[in-house]
Amino acid sequence: MYRTSRRHVLAELERLDLLLRVQVWRARQARGEAGELAAFYIPDAEADELLDKAIGQPLWAGVPLPAQVLTAVQARLDQFSRDIAEQTAESLSQGVPLRLAALAGMFGLTAFDLDVILLCLAPELDRSYQRLYAYLQDDVTRRLPTVDLAVSLFCPDLDAKLSARTRFAAAAPLRRFHLLELHTVPEESLLDSALRLDPRVASFVLDDSEGLDDGEGHGPGDSGSVDTIDERLREYVTIVPAGSRAVEPVFPGPFRMRLSRLTGNAPAASILYFQGPYGVGKRTAAAAICRAMARPLLTVAGRRLAAAGTDEFATLTRLAGREAKLRGALLLWRDFDALLGQQEDPRLTDLFTVLDALDAPVFLSGTIPWEPSGTRRGVSFLRITFPPPGPDERLRLWRTALADAAADLTPDLADLTPDLADLTPDLAELSGRFRLTGGQIRDAASTARNLVLARASGSAPAPVIPRITASDLHAACRLHSNRKLTELAVQITPHYTWDDIVLPADQTAQLREIHDQVRHRHLVYDTWGFDRKLAMGKGLGILFAGPPGTGKTMAADVLAHALGLNLYKIDLSSVVSKYIGETEKNLARIFAEAATSNAILFFDEADALFGKRTQVRDAHDRYANVEISYLLQKMEEHDGVVVLATNLRGNMDEAFVRRLHVTVEFQLPGVADRRRIWEQIWPATLPRDASLDLDFLARRIEVAGGSIRNIALAGAFLAAADGGVVTMTHVLHATRREYQKMGKVLTADELSTLPL
Repeated sequence: MYRTSRRHVLAELERLDLLLRVQVWRARQARGEAGELAAFYIPDAEADELLDKAIGQPLWAGVPLPAQVLTAVQARLDQFSRDIAEQTAESLSQGVPLRLAALAGMFGLTAFDLDVILLCLAPELDRSYQRLYAYLQDDVTRRLPTVDLAVSLFCPDLDAKLSARTRFAAAAPLRRFHLLELHTVPEESLLDSALRLDPRVASFVLDDSEGLDDGEGHGPGDSGSVDTIDERLREYVTIVPAGSRAVEPVFPGPFRMRLSRLTGNAPAASILYFQGPYGVGKRTAAAAICRAMARPLLTVAGRRLAAAGTDEFATLTRLAGREAKLRGALLLWRDFDALLGQQEDPRLTDLFTVLDALDAPVFLSGTIPWEPSGTRRGVSFLRITFPPPGPDERLRLWRTALADAAADLTPDLADLTPDLADLTPDLAELSGRFRLTGGQIRDAASTARNLVLARASGSAPAPVIPRITASDLHAACRLHSNRKLTELAVQITPHYTWDDIVLPADQTAQLREIHDQVRHRHLVYDTWGFDRKLAMGKGLGILFAGPPGTGKTMAADVLAHALGLNLYKIDLSSVVSKYIGETEKNLARIFAEAATSNAILFFDEADALFGKRTQVRDAHDRYANVEISYLLQKMEEHDGVVVLATNLRGNMDEAFVRRLHVTVEFQLPGVADRRRIWEQIWPATLPRDASLDLDFLARRIEVAGGSIRNIALAGAFLAAADGGVVTMTHVLHATRREYQKMGKVLTADELSTLPL
């Protein structure tokens, strides 16, 4: 038997050598008087011979072999064939992987196809074959074998030759799977086309590793193996070898059981569509299934490949399918939904043509729902929606991610490693507050590490090197959960605290209750089981209503700061469009991004959409009701916090208000609250005159907190230009300007009490 695949290839080449030796002798006899000058002129006798020879036969085929030689050659060829067949069968039965035999099985190759591959493979081992091919083809410039040489060597008669021509068609395996390159010249026939073995196929056949998959020790780029990935695919494809160590999937129990049942049960030629946002474990699940099946995983960067031109896409897709076959790998096509923008995208046809030929389960992954349609209706298909990890899974993911991030540190930075025991309470809170996916958690852990490294490198040497803290983790979570929302809304960096906002006791209590609902949502919904009782409405819809300047935006800021979340402000007046359907598109984009943003959405000017409509005068009024229903639907589906603010509570549609969870009424502050605002508005470093009477200001200047802030700031600028100390005169002058801006007319009583 053959101990290695390469021994099998060499035995087949010995058989090819005998065929070539015979034909070289016959060619030498056929040249006759021309001898070495045959390539430069055609003797008269040769012209007659060309007319007399059988159609389809080379000139040297007419030279008869002596009977004794013919018998000996035929006996030797028969012996070669018997020995090769016997040793091949024995090798395969003993588990020796023979690459030529594997190639035939993978791509449905005939004996003739394999002979053509051997003909093209020989020059990869010995350049002298090129001179032999030039000699047989009677042309020193033709150093590659041609279709004519192949059919002349391996086909006994014209009928066999005509049949063999079909094996070079574009749809035949040799070209369909890019096993051969066919170099044609427009003015020449198919027989003149030069044949060259694809370099990736040559490396596969010549590789002598123990397995056909890309097992450990024979990975891409490993100098111990020539079986490396096709150079054209390196930018688009990655390989996870069979049996390699991979990230352990972390999924909720029922979903993990469902995935485990897929292992070994997925029918061949089936499509498994993994749907879910970034980081929920689609690639990890595919790798786990492959590992359980002892198969490599070939992952294609679908979005990057979709950016290629149509022809390049088709070629690279076929090469990716061929690579999966060569390695015995299952294929995962990531970002499949990048191809779903058009109904009849020709690239989909190219892709499914390749997938159909794999005869193995195929993984497609994307973020949007998809079902086969049209010509794909009959395919064996299963769509699996990946759930986001729950608090317990997120806690496990955090522990693993932080341990992996620490493992990447160099020894001299080992002190940066977080103490997981110390961080356990913070990680539990983090897991409940930030609903990140596994991928986002790994990214955030890496970012937290980088934040500490940047802080350590930018500070003076200290006896204690800083470690990853809860603050670093919160900052990293915010960075990785709000990437695209900034394109649709204005980000407000929260900085106000509970001590900064001045509200009546009941409104303050309401805000703290809202804070507690968000903070403990994972306990109530997940641990205590309310999640199973509610289909929708697990988010929190809040209405802040009150006059301008009464603290609505500040209250949202305080909540975001206390919860460690970012705040995004959306002006509904800019979202609402006069064009039918555009408002829904704008809202859909906002809520799609907010689904993974872990941020508070703050819709200002809510009455622009939710005002009362007592009459429906035209189609636009009717459609406005559709827009309201659409936003209510998106709010009910959303799991996060949505705050709507309005200056005119009376203009809000009561049917809509009843569907919100909390309504907080903001009122103009009374004297006591205004006094507290005046006390808090001044920075500690601001120089103030002792005569500044805050009691007087609180009693006489009846404005909202926002106006008090404007007055204080304007007074500070007046003081900066007039002595550098804020006096009563500066504040009262600023008050007059604020009244002018508000369009407020001062009464006689006010004029008599204010020294303006």
